[in-house]
Amino acid sequence: MESEKSEEFYKKLKIQLEDTSKWPSNYLYKFIVPTSEEKINQINAIFDNIGAIIESKKSKTGKYTSLSITVRLKNPDAVIKKYKEVGKIGGVISL
Repeated sequence: MESEKSEEFYKKLKIQLEDTSKWPSNYLYKFIVPTSEEKINQINAIFDNIGAIIESKKSKTGKYTSLSITVRLKNPDAVIKKYKEVGKIGGVISL
């Protein structure tokens, strides 16, 4: 059931991206991650070597870290591919 919902979400996202942006384009990802060096490193690795600018900020309690990642991608499919890769990491919330 979850994968059907995800596929529907990604289809809508792709249409929105095609309608609102000229490609290639910069895209801003925002994630909330439980503060864990391992999880943050996994996300960094997904965006490594593609010129991404990654900013991180810990919550007041330090329990969570927000990651803002700006990267130039060639098309909406590339945006969705990265969301799916990050989605495999447990506990990450995509905003």
